Amino acid sequence: MEIANIKTPIGIAKIVGDENGISKISVSDEGTISKIIPIILEEAVTQLNEYFEGKRTDFTLKLNPQGTEFQQKVLKGLVEIPFGKTRTYLERSKILGDVKAIRAVASANEKNPLWIVVPCHRVLGTDGSLTVMQEDYGAKNGCSNTKTQRRNKVCFDNLSQNLQVVF
Repeated sequence: MEIANIKTPIGIAKIVGDENGISKISVSDEGTISKIIPIILEEAVTQLNEYFEGKRTDFTLKLNPQGTEFQQKVLKGLVEIPFGKTRTYLERSKILGDVKAIRAVASANEKNPLWIVVPCHRVLGTDGSLTVMQEDYGAKNGCSNTKTQRRNKVCFDNLSQNLQVVF
């Protein structure tokens, strides 16, 4: 596995992947910025930069997240949520064919290993609120949550186009 750490407007993004695809993207307040980006991760770095510069609204990366078959279905469904739109956990569970799977959908969403690229931050509680799972997950992984919104005053999909991502 190759690793690259890049500076983003909301922290240091750690990108992990190999020839099979990107397996993990996480964010932290700490980390050393990579001076050299591995070739296999260059496109991911480019697309994340474009996203934060306001030049990209979706990603065309080869992804290889780990997880159960159900988690994979949930992750694939998250990618289908349009930029700037939100869905609820209930809507996501209905799409998967089982309204009673709402907690399982929320749990799979919480385990999303591909920050920003697989937009877990676009899923809300049925009443439109952030959920405890999002807040806990986001504090660790940078998904849209109260802490991140306070720090950045905006959600990921609404970041200013004037932000510059620096390696």
